Amino acid sequence: MLEKRGIVFENARAVELKICPHCKCSLAQEKIPSLALANGLFRGTLPDQFRDLTWVEEKICAIYSITAHVTRLFQSSDPSQPKVFHGNTCAHDMNVMSTVSVLPRTPADINGFLSVVFIGPQPFDPKRMGTLFRVRKQKIWSFLVWLKNHNRLYADIELDLSVLDQYPADGSLPGLHEQVV
Repeated sequence: MLEKRGIVFENARAVELKICPHCKCSLAQEKIPSLALANGLFRGTLPDQFRDLTWVEEKICAIYSITAHVTRLFQSSDPSQPKVFHGNTCAHDMNVMSTVSVLPRTPADINGFLSVVFIGPQPFDPKRMGTLFRVRKQKIWSFLVWLKNHNRLYADIELDLSVLDQYPADGSLPGLHEQVV
């Protein structure tokens, strides 16, 4: 199985195959690339209902956590645009840690991987963040149930509704204000 975007066609014939440098190096050494489909790591494409998952929701459902996120936000100093924010988020690699046996992760777990640097004339208000740190309880649960049924890595993971109750139906990540510097 090949990714369609990696094959160049001309007159309905494949004329070029695009391979990433890592895979090319492995193949040159006659080894199967570590992330090759032959290793059973293909996760496929997500159903349409999960295409709008936020990065926070994905992190809540992840078995492994390999990054810490630092977000720097600037509030507009223009009085006519008090709700305008700009900034960036950096993901920093960490050692693979926090392998879970129960999901979803708690808000405290997620907040442990986050730091928000806020710069602005007014105090930070998580309600004005829009979808940047959005979590939706039903979306998280639906995704976890789907993963448990469709991903062998999730087969033995316990799903805990009492943890899910710590999240809002639709809102900002609980405890986010405590991560603001």
